[in-house]
Amino acid sequence: MKDISIVVPSYNEDESLPELEAWIARVMQENNFTYEVIFIDDGSTDKTWQVIEALENKNDNVRGIKFRRNYGKSAALNVGFEASNGRVVITMDADLQDSPDEIPALYNKIVNEGYDLVSGWKKKRYDPITKTIPTKFFNAATRKMSGIELNDFNCGLKAYSHDVVKSIEVYGEMHRYVPVIAKWAGFKKIGEQVVEHRARKYGTTKFGMSRFINGFLDLLSIFFVGKFSKRPMHFFGSMGVLSFFIGFFVTIWLIAEKLVSIARHVPYRDVTSNPLFYIALIAIVIGFQLFLTGFLAELVSRNAPERNAYHIEKEV
Repeated sequence: MKDISIVVPSYNEDESLPELEAWIARVMQENNFTYEVIFIDDGSTDKTWQVIEALENKNDNVRGIKFRRNYGKSAALNVGFEASNGRVVITMDADLQDSPDEIPALYNKIVNEGYDLVSGWKKKRYDPITKTIPTKFFNAATRKMSGIELNDFNCGLKAYSHDVVKSIEVYGEMHRYVPVIAKWAGFKKIGEQVVEHRARKYGTTKFGMSRFINGFLDLLSIFFVGKFSKRPMHFFGSMGVLSFFIGFFVTIWLIAEKLVSIARHVPYRDVTSNPLFYIALIAIVIGFQLFLTGFLAELVSRNAPERNAYHIEKEV
């Protein structure tokens, strides 16, 4: 097993890769690390793959993986994690905005300080305001929902222990929330380190508004899956029962009110002419549907092959 595996997702970054590889090699040699660099070409339309092939021929520590089309950063990271064989796995962006000089300190926090995951924190950023504002929003929302006190969940420069990357799966746009996925997998020692954020030297940013929307939906998804994937009935069933009984008791109250009015010989309103009756009826129907959804989800969960996919840390 090598000391460090460096996973670098790349999409149309042919200009920056040679400089990045040379920088990484220099840092590794200065610190006497055994290492491997795994470049993942995420369906690039420029000469990224040709550059990766040239680097692989020049340096035995370089490996390349090429996607047939663009699948996104999460898919690239997941494939890189599967292919890695290092004691510590470092992820970084290919655009030279992450500094390889940070690698020794990140490695030290995993190996010597016992962290499971260390996320970089770019205190001073060189991104446009259209990217920094959504990032701050997501960081605040993720801190609130996950209970993980990190300032920069989306930083591409992160360090992981070997056990972490072999125990988690990254998909969709979940690369923003890898610390949350790791926490749900049982890894509790998650830390942060201030790192340098360099101005982009080549190319243009890949950030778009679609990532803003997808990131928010993925945050809700990961929160729900992490909390209720093994017991969906607890969520849908409780919501369904609550909705059903609210509608049921409102209906009983309307009927009782009518019967009391009749008994007292006072004017009364038909139950079906009261808008509240139809709201109660809808609540009953929605409650039944939610309960049925939870029941079906529970059947699916109990018959899933990974229903008992628990991670054993140690055995004596």
